[in-house]
Amino acid sequence: MNLKLTAEELAFRDEMRAFFTTQVPADLRARVANGDELSREDFVTSQQILNAHGLAVPHWPTEWGGKDWTPVQRHIWRDEMQLASVLDPLSFNTDMVGPVIAAFGSQEQKQRFLPGTANLDIWWCQGFSEPEAGSDLASLKTRADRDGQDYVVNGQKSWTTLGQHADWIFCLVRTDPNAPKRQAGISFLLIDMTTPGITLRPIKLIDGSYEVNEVWFEDVRVPAENLVGEENAGWNYAKFLLGNERTGVTRVSASKVLVSQAKKRAAHIRLGDRRLVDDPLFAARLARIENELLALELTQLRVVAGSANGKPNPASSLLKLRGSELQQAATEILMDTAGPDALPYFADAIASPTWAQRATRRYLNYRKVSIYSGSSEVQRNIISSSILGL
Repeated sequence: MNLKLTAEELAFRDEMRAFFTTQVPADLRARVANGDELSREDFVTSQQILNAHGLAVPHWPTEWGGKDWTPVQRHIWRDEMQLASVLDPLSFNTDMVGPVIAAFGSQEQKQRFLPGTANLDIWWCQGFSEPEAGSDLASLKTRADRDGQDYVVNGQKSWTTLGQHADWIFCLVRTDPNAPKRQAGISFLLIDMTTPGITLRPIKLIDGSYEVNEVWFEDVRVPAENLVGEENAGWNYAKFLLGNERTGVTRVSASKVLVSQAKKRAAHIRLGDRRLVDDPLFAARLARIENELLALELTQLRVVAGSANGKPNPASSLLKLRGSELQQAATEILMDTAGPDALPYFADAIASPTWAQRATRRYLNYRKVSIYSGSSEVQRNIISSSILGL
Protein backbone atom coordinates (compact mmCIF):
# COMPACT_ATOMS: atom_id res chain seq x y z
CA MET A 1 0.00 0.00 0.00
CA ASN A 2 1.23 3.50 -0.85
CA LEU A 3 1.08 5.29 2.50
CA LYS A 4 1.81 8.74 1.09
CA LEU A 5 -1.26 10.86 0.46
CA THR A 6 -1.64 12.33 -3.00
CA ALA A 7 -1.87 16.07 -3.54
CA GLU A 8 -5.65 15.73 -3.92
CA GLU A 9 -5.92 13.74 -0.71
CA LEU A 10 -3.79 16.27 1.18
CA ALA A 11 -6.07 19.05 -0.06
CA PHE A 12 -9.11 17.02 1.03
CA ARG A 13 -7.54 16.50 4.45
CA ASP A 14 -6.93 20.23 4.84
CA GLU A 15 -10.54 20.94 3.80
CA MET A 16 -11.89 18.52 6.40
CA ARG A 17 -9.56 19.85 9.09
CA ALA A 18 -10.57 23.45 8.44
CA PHE A 19 -14.26 22.59 8.51
CA PHE A 20 -14.20 20.58 11.72
CA THR A 21 -12.11 23.14 13.60
CA THR A 22 -14.08 26.21 12.50
CA GLN A 23 -17.70 25.18 11.82
CA VAL A 24 -18.42 23.02 14.88
CA PRO A 25 -18.65 25.12 18.08
CA ALA A 26 -15.36 25.18 19.98
CA ASP A 27 -17.06 24.83 23.36
CA LEU A 28 -18.80 21.64 22.24
CA ARG A 29 -15.55 20.18 20.91
CA ALA A 30 -13.81 21.09 24.18
CA ARG A 31 -16.45 19.27 26.20
CA VAL A 32 -16.09 16.21 23.97
CA ALA A 33 -12.30 16.28 24.42
CA ASN A 34 -12.65 16.63 28.19
CA GLY A 35 -15.03 13.71 28.48
CA ASP A 36 -17.88 15.86 29.81
CA GLU A 37 -21.41 14.52 29.96
CA LEU A 38 -23.24 15.53 26.78
CA SER A 39 -26.92 16.24 26.26
CA ARG A 40 -29.26 15.07 23.52
CA GLU A 41 -29.13 18.58 22.10
CA ASP A 42 -25.33 18.39 21.83
CA PHE A 43 -25.56 15.32 19.60
CA VAL A 44 -28.32 16.85 17.49
CA THR A 45 -26.52 20.18 17.09
CA SER A 46 -23.30 18.53 15.96
CA GLN A 47 -24.88 16.11 13.53
CA GLN A 48 -27.15 18.72 11.97
CA ILE A 49 -24.13 20.96 11.29
CA LEU A 50 -22.42 18.04 9.58
CA ASN A 51 -25.52 17.07 7.62
CA ALA A 52 -26.13 20.62 6.42
CA HIS A 53 -22.71 20.47 4.77
CA GLY A 54 -23.10 16.93 3.44
CA LEU A 55 -20.71 15.42 6.00
CA ALA A 56 -22.99 13.27 8.17
CA VAL A 57 -23.42 10.17 5.98
CA PRO A 58 -20.75 10.17 3.25
CA HIS A 59 -20.76 6.35 3.12
CA TRP A 60 -24.47 6.19 2.22
CA PRO A 61 -25.72 6.00 -1.38
CA THR A 62 -25.44 9.43 -3.02
CA GLU A 63 -29.22 9.47 -3.54
CA TRP A 64 -29.62 9.70 0.23
CA GLY A 65 -26.86 12.14 1.10
CA GLY A 66 -23.75 10.05 0.51
CA LYS A 67 -20.56 11.13 -1.21
CA ASP A 68 -18.76 9.51 -4.10
CA TRP A 69 -15.59 9.33 -2.02
CA THR A 70 -12.74 6.86 -2.10
CA PRO A 71 -12.07 4.67 0.95
CA VAL A 72 -9.08 6.89 1.75
CA GLN A 73 -11.26 10.00 1.71
CA ARG A 74 -13.77 8.35 4.04
CA HIS A 75 -10.92 7.44 6.35
CA ILE A 76 -9.59 11.02 6.30
CA TRP A 77 -13.08 12.36 7.02
CA ARG A 78 -13.49 10.26 10.16
CA ASP A 79 -9.84 10.72 11.17
CA GLU A 80 -9.98 14.51 11.06
CA MET A 81 -13.38 14.56 12.76
CA GLN A 82 -12.08 12.58 15.73
CA LEU A 83 -8.79 14.49 15.87
CA ALA A 84 -10.82 17.70 16.18
CA SER A 85 -12.93 16.13 18.98
CA VAL A 86 -16.10 16.47 16.93
CA LEU A 87 -18.85 14.04 17.91
CA ASP A 88 -19.14 11.19 15.44
CA PRO A 89 -22.57 11.15 13.76
CA LEU A 90 -24.81 8.96 15.89
CA SER A 91 -23.72 5.43 15.02
CA PHE A 92 -27.16 3.89 15.49
CA ASN A 93 -28.43 6.17 12.74
CA THR A 94 -25.54 6.48 10.33
CA ASP A 95 -23.62 3.20 10.62
CA MET A 96 -26.38 0.78 11.60
CA VAL A 97 -30.02 1.26 10.67
CA GLY A 98 -29.45 3.83 7.90
CA PRO A 99 -27.30 1.55 5.72
CA VAL A 100 -29.69 -1.36 6.35
CA ILE A 101 -32.72 0.64 5.22
CA ALA A 102 -30.78 2.00 2.24
CA ALA A 103 -29.73 -1.51 1.19
CA PHE A 104 -32.79 -3.61 2.04
CA GLY A 105 -35.71 -1.30 2.81
CA SER A 106 -38.62 -0.49 0.52
CA GLN A 107 -38.66 2.77 -1.40
CA GLU A 108 -41.36 4.01 0.96
CA GLN A 109 -39.19 3.22 3.99
CA LYS A 110 -36.20 5.00 2.43
CA GLN A 111 -38.22 8.12 1.75
CA ARG A 112 -39.85 8.04 5.16
CA PHE A 113 -36.81 7.38 7.34
CA LEU A 114 -33.49 8.16 5.65
CA PRO A 115 -33.60 12.00 5.52
CA GLY A 116 -34.59 12.27 9.19
CA THR A 117 -32.10 9.57 10.15
CA ALA A 118 -29.23 11.47 8.52
CA ASN A 119 -30.26 14.77 10.13
CA LEU A 120 -30.96 13.22 13.54
CA ASP A 121 -34.55 14.38 13.38
CA ILE A 122 -35.15 10.71 14.22
CA TRP A 123 -33.00 9.28 17.01
CA TRP A 124 -32.62 5.50 16.71
CA CYS A 125 -31.59 2.98 19.32
CA GLN A 126 -30.63 -0.67 18.86
CA GLY A 127 -32.80 -3.56 20.03
CA PHE A 128 -30.56 -6.59 19.60
CA SER A 129 -29.21 -7.87 22.94
CA GLU A 130 -31.45 -9.65 25.44
CA PRO A 131 -30.89 -11.04 28.96
CA GLU A 132 -30.04 -14.47 27.48
CA ALA A 133 -28.90 -13.33 24.04
CA GLY A 134 -25.95 -10.98 24.13
CA SER A 135 -22.88 -12.33 22.40
CA ASP A 136 -24.98 -15.35 21.40
CA LEU A 137 -27.43 -13.13 19.57
CA ALA A 138 -29.09 -16.01 17.68
CA SER A 139 -30.67 -17.10 20.99
CA LEU A 140 -32.97 -14.07 21.08
CA LYS A 141 -36.52 -14.74 22.25
CA THR A 142 -38.44 -11.52 21.62
CA ARG A 143 -41.43 -12.60 19.54
CA ALA A 144 -43.31 -10.82 16.78
CA ASP A 145 -46.50 -12.63 15.81
CA ARG A 146 -48.42 -11.55 12.72
CA ASP A 147 -51.96 -10.39 13.40
CA GLY A 148 -53.66 -8.97 10.34
CA GLN A 149 -51.80 -5.84 9.23
CA ASP A 150 -49.66 -5.74 12.39
CA TYR A 151 -47.01 -7.65 14.25
CA VAL A 152 -47.60 -8.09 17.98
CA VAL A 153 -44.27 -7.89 19.80
CA ASN A 154 -43.54 -9.34 23.24
CA GLY A 155 -40.18 -9.67 24.94
CA GLN A 156 -37.28 -7.76 26.42
CA LYS A 157 -34.14 -6.04 25.13
CA SER A 158 -31.13 -5.16 27.30
CA TRP A 159 -28.21 -2.71 27.20
CA THR A 160 -30.10 -0.36 24.88
CA THR A 161 -27.59 2.48 24.65
CA LEU A 162 -29.04 6.02 24.79
CA GLY A 163 -32.53 4.56 24.51
CA GLN A 164 -33.72 7.34 26.82
CA HIS A 165 -33.23 9.76 23.90
CA ALA A 166 -34.63 7.53 21.15
CA ASP A 167 -37.67 8.13 18.97
CA TRP A 168 -37.47 4.73 17.25
CA ILE A 169 -35.84 1.36 17.90
CA PHE A 170 -34.70 -1.14 15.28
CA CYS A 171 -35.20 -4.65 16.59
CA LEU A 172 -34.35 -8.21 15.79
CA VAL A 173 -37.44 -10.28 16.58
CA ARG A 174 -38.32 -13.93 16.17
CA THR A 175 -41.09 -14.34 13.62
CA ASP A 176 -40.76 -18.11 13.10
CA PRO A 177 -40.05 -19.93 16.39
CA ASN A 178 -40.12 -23.28 14.57
CA ALA A 179 -37.34 -22.48 12.11
CA PRO A 180 -34.80 -25.35 11.83
CA LYS A 181 -31.82 -23.10 12.69
CA ARG A 182 -31.67 -20.46 15.41
CA GLN A 183 -30.39 -17.90 12.89
CA ALA A 184 -33.45 -18.49 10.73
CA GLY A 185 -36.88 -17.18 11.63
CA ILE A 186 -35.55 -13.76 12.73
CA SER A 187 -36.83 -10.50 11.23
CA PHE A 188 -35.73 -6.85 11.31
CA LEU A 189 -38.49 -4.57 12.59
CA LEU A 190 -38.71 -0.78 13.05
CA ILE A 191 -40.70 0.27 16.13
CA ASP A 192 -41.87 3.69 17.28
CA MET A 193 -40.79 4.12 20.92
CA THR A 194 -44.05 5.93 21.75
CA THR A 195 -46.12 2.85 20.89
CA PRO A 196 -48.30 1.65 23.81
CA GLY A 197 -46.83 -1.34 25.62
CA ILE A 198 -43.18 -0.21 25.56
CA THR A 199 -41.46 0.35 28.92
CA LEU A 200 -37.92 1.68 29.27
CA ARG A 201 -35.89 1.46 32.47
CA PRO A 202 -32.35 2.88 32.93
CA ILE A 203 -29.40 0.78 34.12
CA LYS A 204 -26.76 2.48 36.27
CA LEU A 205 -23.23 1.70 35.09
CA ILE A 206 -19.99 1.33 37.03
CA ASP A 207 -18.97 4.90 36.19
CA GLY A 208 -22.21 6.26 37.65
CA SER A 209 -23.85 7.09 34.34
CA TYR A 210 -27.22 6.02 32.96
CA GLU A 211 -26.14 5.34 29.41
CA VAL A 212 -27.94 2.04 28.82
CA ASN A 213 -31.45 0.76 29.41
CA GLU A 214 -33.75 -2.23 29.51
CA VAL A 215 -36.74 -2.16 27.15
CA TRP A 216 -39.88 -4.29 27.57
CA PHE A 217 -42.47 -5.00 24.89
CA GLU A 218 -45.93 -6.07 26.04
CA ASP A 219 -48.39 -6.69 23.21
CA VAL A 220 -46.83 -3.87 21.19
CA ARG A 221 -48.59 -3.54 17.84
CA VAL A 222 -46.25 -2.66 14.97
CA PRO A 223 -47.52 -2.08 11.42
CA ALA A 224 -46.30 -4.81 9.06
CA GLU A 225 -45.07 -2.06 6.74
CA ASN A 226 -42.29 -1.49 9.29
CA LEU A 227 -40.70 -4.84 8.43
CA VAL A 228 -37.39 -4.26 6.64
CA GLY A 229 -36.80 -6.55 3.69
CA GLU A 230 -38.21 -10.06 3.86
CA GLU A 231 -39.70 -11.80 6.84
CA ASN A 232 -37.30 -14.27 8.50
CA ALA A 233 -34.28 -12.76 6.69
CA GLY A 234 -33.27 -10.48 9.56
CA TRP A 235 -30.13 -12.42 10.44
CA ASN A 236 -28.57 -11.50 7.10
CA TYR A 237 -29.41 -7.84 7.65
CA ALA A 238 -27.94 -8.02 11.16
CA LYS A 239 -24.65 -9.40 9.80
CA PHE A 240 -24.57 -6.57 7.27
CA LEU A 241 -25.18 -4.05 10.06
CA LEU A 242 -22.55 -5.51 12.37
CA GLY A 243 -19.96 -5.48 9.60
CA ASN A 244 -20.52 -1.74 9.17
CA GLU A 245 -20.57 -1.15 12.92
CA ARG A 246 -17.35 -3.02 13.65
CA THR A 247 -15.47 -1.10 10.98
CA GLY A 248 -16.59 2.20 12.53
CA VAL A 249 -15.94 1.42 16.19
CA THR A 250 -12.15 1.16 15.85
CA ARG A 251 -11.87 4.86 16.79
CA VAL A 252 -8.16 5.07 16.12
CA SER A 253 -8.03 8.85 16.05
CA ALA A 254 -10.11 9.21 19.21
CA SER A 255 -7.56 6.99 20.94
CA LYS A 256 -4.78 9.14 19.47
CA VAL A 257 -6.34 12.18 21.13
CA LEU A 258 -6.40 10.46 24.52
CA VAL A 259 -2.77 9.38 24.20
CA SER A 260 -1.82 12.92 23.16
CA GLN A 261 -3.60 14.28 26.24
CA ALA A 262 -1.68 11.85 28.43
CA LYS A 263 1.62 12.96 26.89
CA LYS A 264 0.83 16.66 27.37
CA ARG A 265 -0.28 16.15 30.97
CA ALA A 266 2.77 14.03 31.72
CA ALA A 267 5.03 16.87 30.58
CA HIS A 268 3.81 18.92 33.58
CA ILE A 269 3.89 16.19 36.22
CA ARG A 270 7.08 15.73 38.22
CA LEU A 271 8.61 12.49 39.39
CA GLY A 272 11.37 13.61 41.68
CA ASP A 273 13.84 15.62 39.59
CA ARG A 274 12.32 14.80 36.19
CA ARG A 275 9.04 14.96 34.32
CA LEU A 276 6.78 11.94 34.09
CA VAL A 277 7.00 12.05 30.29
CA ASP A 278 10.78 11.54 30.58
CA ASP A 279 10.48 8.42 32.70
CA PRO A 280 11.83 5.56 30.53
CA LEU A 281 9.08 3.10 31.41
CA PHE A 282 6.30 5.64 30.86
CA ALA A 283 7.87 6.85 27.60
CA ALA A 284 8.18 3.27 26.35
CA ARG A 285 4.54 2.62 27.21
CA LEU A 286 3.44 5.72 25.29
CA ALA A 287 5.55 4.78 22.28
CA ARG A 288 4.16 1.25 22.23
CA ILE A 289 0.54 2.46 22.19
CA GLU A 290 1.32 5.03 19.48
CA ASN A 291 2.98 2.39 17.28
CA GLU A 292 0.10 -0.02 17.79
CA LEU A 293 -2.39 2.69 16.84
CA LEU A 294 -0.44 3.34 13.65
CA ALA A 295 -0.49 -0.37 12.79
CA LEU A 296 -4.24 -0.52 13.43
CA GLU A 297 -4.83 2.56 11.29
CA LEU A 298 -3.08 0.94 8.33
CA THR A 299 -5.06 -2.26 8.86
CA GLN A 300 -8.28 -0.25 8.94
CA LEU A 301 -7.44 1.33 5.58
CA ARG A 302 -6.97 -2.10 4.04
CA VAL A 303 -10.23 -3.44 5.47
CA VAL A 304 -12.26 -0.39 4.42
CA ALA A 305 -10.84 -0.61 0.90
CA GLY A 306 -11.72 -4.31 0.77
CA SER A 307 -15.28 -3.59 1.90
CA ALA A 308 -15.97 -1.05 -0.81
CA ASN A 309 -18.49 -3.35 -2.54
CA GLY A 310 -20.78 -3.09 0.48
CA LYS A 311 -20.41 -6.71 1.54
CA PRO A 312 -19.50 -7.48 5.16
CA ASN A 313 -15.79 -8.16 5.58
CA PRO A 314 -14.91 -10.66 8.33
CA ALA A 315 -11.66 -8.74 8.80
CA SER A 316 -13.76 -6.04 10.48
CA SER A 317 -13.57 -8.32 13.52
CA LEU A 318 -9.84 -7.65 13.64
CA LEU A 319 -10.57 -3.94 13.82
CA LYS A 320 -13.18 -4.37 16.52
CA LEU A 321 -10.93 -6.58 18.64
CA ARG A 322 -7.77 -4.49 18.41
CA GLY A 323 -9.62 -1.19 18.46
CA SER A 324 -11.30 -2.15 21.74
CA GLU A 325 -7.98 -3.10 23.31
CA LEU A 326 -6.29 0.13 22.28
CA GLN A 327 -9.21 2.33 23.37
CA GLN A 328 -8.92 0.76 26.79
CA ALA A 329 -5.13 1.15 26.79
CA ALA A 330 -5.50 4.84 25.94
CA THR A 331 -7.99 5.51 28.74
CA GLU A 332 -5.80 3.56 31.16
CA ILE A 333 -2.61 5.51 30.43
CA LEU A 334 -4.48 8.80 30.79
CA MET A 335 -5.82 7.68 34.18
CA ASP A 336 -2.39 6.45 35.27
CA THR A 337 -0.93 9.79 34.23
CA ALA A 338 -3.23 11.45 36.76
CA GLY A 339 -2.00 9.13 39.52
CA PRO A 340 -3.68 9.66 42.92
CA ASP A 341 -5.54 12.70 41.53
CA ALA A 342 -7.67 10.23 39.55
CA LEU A 343 -9.17 8.74 42.72
CA PRO A 344 -11.77 11.42 43.64
CA TYR A 345 -14.96 11.62 41.63
CA PHE A 346 -17.23 14.69 41.54
CA ALA A 347 -15.21 15.96 44.51
CA ASP A 348 -15.30 19.74 44.18
CA ALA A 349 -13.79 20.34 47.63
CA ILE A 350 -10.67 18.26 46.88
CA ALA A 351 -7.69 19.74 45.07
CA SER A 352 -7.77 17.20 42.29
CA PRO A 353 -7.87 18.49 38.69
CA THR A 354 -11.17 17.97 36.95
CA TRP A 355 -9.47 16.24 34.01
CA ALA A 356 -7.98 13.69 36.40
CA GLN A 357 -11.34 12.86 37.97
CA ARG A 358 -12.90 12.49 34.54
CA ALA A 359 -10.07 10.19 33.48
CA THR A 360 -11.21 7.55 35.97
CA ARG A 361 -14.83 7.78 34.86
CA ARG A 362 -13.78 7.42 31.22
CA TYR A 363 -11.54 4.46 32.07
CA LEU A 364 -14.42 2.70 33.82
CA ASN A 365 -16.88 3.49 31.04
CA TYR A 366 -14.56 2.11 28.37
CA ARG A 367 -14.65 -1.35 29.90
CA LYS A 368 -17.74 -1.67 27.70
CA VAL A 369 -15.90 -1.46 24.37
CA SER A 370 -14.63 -5.05 24.54
CA ILE A 371 -18.23 -6.22 24.98
CA TYR A 372 -20.51 -4.23 22.67
CA SER A 373 -20.72 -4.90 18.92
CA GLY A 374 -19.71 -8.47 19.68
CA SER A 375 -17.42 -9.27 22.60
CA SER A 376 -13.69 -9.84 22.14
CA GLU A 377 -14.27 -13.58 22.57
CA VAL A 378 -16.81 -13.56 19.74
CA GLN A 379 -14.43 -11.60 17.52
CA ARG A 380 -11.68 -14.17 18.12
CA ASN A 381 -14.08 -16.95 17.11
CA ILE A 382 -14.97 -15.09 13.88
CA ILE A 383 -11.30 -14.50 13.11
CA SER A 384 -10.55 -18.15 13.78
CA SER A 385 -13.30 -19.52 11.54
CA SER A 386 -13.78 -16.93 8.82
CA ILE A 387 -10.22 -15.67 8.34
CA LEU A 388 -7.90 -18.42 9.54
CA GLY A 389 -10.18 -21.29 8.55
CA LEU A 390 -9.68 -23.13 11.83
